[in-house]
Amino acid sequence: MTVENETEETADPAVSPLAHFGAEVRLERERLGITREALGKEACCGYSLVAKIESGKRVPPLNFAEACDRMFPHSNGRFVRLWPLALRWAFPPWFRTYVELEWTATALRMFHPQLVPGIAQTEDYARAVLRTGRPTNLEALVTARVERQRVLEREQPTRLWLILNEAVLRNTVGSEAVMRGQLAHLMHLAQTPPHVVQVIPDKGNHHGWASPFGLLSFTEGTDVVHVDGFPRGYLLADTDDVTTADTAYDLLRAMAASPNESAELIDSISKDYS
Repeated sequence: MTVENETEETADPAVSPLAHFGAEVRLERERLGITREALGKEACCGYSLVAKIESGKRVPPLNFAEACDRMFPHSNGRFVRLWPLALRWAFPPWFRTYVELEWTATALRMFHPQLVPGIAQTEDYARAVLRTGRPTNLEALVTARVERQRVLEREQPTRLWLILNEAVLRNTVGSEAVMRGQLAHLMHLAQTPPHVVQVIPDKGNHHGWASPFGLLSFTEGTDVVHVDGFPRGYLLADTDDVTTADTAYDLLRAMAASPNESAELIDSISKDYS
């Protein structure tokens, strides 16, 4: 039996949106006399995760915010509205502007030579990639990365056009089981309009682009370029930079196999992991 520990350390709600979200959950739960076990059951998670979210130590998944709005009368969707702010705070400061832009983008065009980009990673693949950096908040980073993918599934989804080197499919991340799940997810994206997945077959010749990059498009305003790198990525909005990235992406798309051929290649390589 779990005992509520009311003396445990809690985050100052003024410190961050993440801490504010947790504090609001705790205040409402205690005011209504709802236990953490009961809230966890409604949100399909355990007591421990509820406690960590309330103390501002873990990122709440969207389904947790939705459970709060169901269990707390008169919340009027408040926790779902707070959720995007809490989610963005889970990312490093330099990445938060990008996440805000990604959330409002109508289309994402991405290229990666070595890895599946975060927006298309499975939870297990993301965990394996992020673990290599030995972060102290691994699970929070995994949750934040996976929750970004909500933009691809909403009623009016952001369109993802993804171009990958064949090496991405053959570079084992985590384990064969992790790769099977990741390639199955890529197949799902490839077969789900409006998304497109293309693979550049490895024919022994390097195409010249070694840096991961992407272009974000919006209903209003010009495109923005995001370049991934170490130790951090950066955004470019200058017209010349956007034009250069747009041309580079068109050339990569021309080098890639067609969407149908790419799906066949993904399926073929996935059998090597069985």
